[in-house]
Amino acid sequence: MIVRSLRSCGASAPIMLFCCILLLAHRLIAASIGASGVPSFNGNPIDQQPLQNHMRQLLAENHMRQLLAEKPALQDQHGSAEDDAVFRNEGSNQPNAYPSSYAALLDALEVMQSHYFEIAVGTWPKAIDWTAAVMGTHVSATLAAMTEYCISPSSRSVSPSQDESRDHENLINRYFTQITSFYFGENAFSLRTQAYDDMLWVVLGWLESIKFIERHSSLHYSSDSSDYHNTSQWYARQFMPQYAHRAHVFYKLASRGWGTDLCGGGMVWNPHLAPYKNAITNQLYIAASIAMYLHFPGDCDSSPFSADPGLPPAKAHDVQYLDNAVEAYKWLKESGMRNEQGLYVDGFHIKGWRGGRDGSNGTRKCDIRDESVYTYNQGVLLSGLRGLWQATSVREYLLDGHDLVQSVIAATGWEDRNTERKWRWAGLGRGGVMEERCDWSGTCSQNGQTFKGIFFHHLTVFCSPLPAGHDDSALHQQSCDGYADWIRHNALAAYITRDGTGEFGEWWGRPSPRDDGDIIDDVIPDMNGPTIAGTDYRNEGVPHDEIWRLPEDDDMYRPWEYGRRKEEQMRSEGTSAANEHPSQQDVNDRGRGRTVETQSGGVAVLKAFWKLVESRQE
Repeated sequence: MIVRSLRSCGASAPIMLFCCILLLAHRLIAASIGASGVPSFNGNPIDQQPLQNHMRQLLAENHMRQLLAEKPALQDQHGSAEDDAVFRNEGSNQPNAYPSSYAALLDALEVMQSHYFEIAVGTWPKAIDWTAAVMGTHVSATLAAMTEYCISPSSRSVSPSQDESRDHENLINRYFTQITSFYFGENAFSLRTQAYDDMLWVVLGWLESIKFIERHSSLHYSSDSSDYHNTSQWYARQFMPQYAHRAHVFYKLASRGWGTDLCGGGMVWNPHLAPYKNAITNQLYIAASIAMYLHFPGDCDSSPFSADPGLPPAKAHDVQYLDNAVEAYKWLKESGMRNEQGLYVDGFHIKGWRGGRDGSNGTRKCDIRDESVYTYNQGVLLSGLRGLWQATSVREYLLDGHDLVQSVIAATGWEDRNTERKWRWAGLGRGGVMEERCDWSGTCSQNGQTFKGIFFHHLTVFCSPLPAGHDDSALHQQSCDGYADWIRHNALAAYITRDGTGEFGEWWGRPSPRDDGDIIDDVIPDMNGPTIAGTDYRNEGVPHDEIWRLPEDDDMYRPWEYGRRKEEQMRSEGTSAANEHPSQQDVNDRGRGRTVETQSGGVAVLKAFWKLVESRQE
């Protein structure tokens, strides 16, 4: 269905000319998109509904339409018998009637972009700066899955029709123009002054876009990549230098967070707070460093940033990026940041650190560990480990990644899924379904609502097939195939949270309505309790205490002010209902409710299901 290169599909010269005219028309349409986000030509709106209906009809008619409910493993799925019956009924009018996973992925992406993205401002207006960067990553990664659709094993026996190829290419171009719009809509100037992890999300986002452009170009256009302006190439290649420049700028800025003065190494999270060496910032630095080594095409734009006079040129595949990734992972692995379940806790403070005028750095050691556990802290490292293996062929990186994935699956209560203990809190979920601590109470902030989607995106990168014939290929494939039932389990759990408009909820596996006696959830241990010893600053704000303190002479950033503002924001957005019992009418309408962040989680888990499970079985 997705367009293969016209040349590789054996198209005749007239067809090639016709499709070139279509592509030119598409560019004119994309350029004419107005403030409403609706394409128009000569001022008249173009109705895209026929295209969407045609796409769904084609999906229904071709061999790809295989219901998730037909899978034998559905018997083990999380949810009631009534939920499963909906999935088995192909003709159901219920909003949760499940199409093929690929069609479901397209629908999830369409809802994310049509409900939340505004072309006039080039962003998702209700996202915050770093979550918008993650949204861009999800769109680019999903486009990469779409461009590989026609080369999946099942597609080799059935050639796409010209209409299918054209429609799918138009769909890809439609979403790509939104990514291009986001390049200008991204709040890049503000992000330069924020925390180091915020900067690194930007790096990963634009490298993901570059990866997609390269992939789509290599599969469907001229193989000559020496000239960005070669007219035989896909037009999107002209944007690669700008994307590369932004990735370069933010990588250089974020790299300032690395230092050996405290804890012998590691990235600090936030330059405005007391030193905190946390998992996510270091994992992002590893993933971004190895991605710069593998995918950064170089940058010669010296436009100045911050207080520096200019940015020195950077070459592609600079070994310094690889060295940074190797060094950072060695430090992280030896840091003691994993708990007894094998999960990464949030990070380390330095005992006795005072800073400010007295200049005291306390013990200089990472000796106060925050035991908070978040799903994304287990995910970002996976793409970094995959990249490290790709660059070095050191098997240990893959083994470490699989060890982490297996720890995550166990911590979701996978072994309990068919027992009376399926509602028991297992550390990162229950009944085999991934969960944030804040899901149960409905108190997830925009941060927390984004985390599970991040995990499944990086799991998909990690488990993509290795080059055929490599010594590690079979072992890696066998291990990833072993995660298929768990991925399917979570895809269904996420899917049944959809409302009538197709918007995904945050608390997977909790459809609505539910009777009070239907689910009895195990109480989650208090984050601040004696056995947890952590601060949920990602959802509740940074507290004002001795551990998180600021230098005495620094008034720029007051964490208690952040917490107060966040409380007011949550109250104004309806979070006052967050403490209602989880069995209320719709548990996914509590707190912030359904947002672009929760939608991105649905996109990411369906993409993982399609790429890692269904496309490999057909």
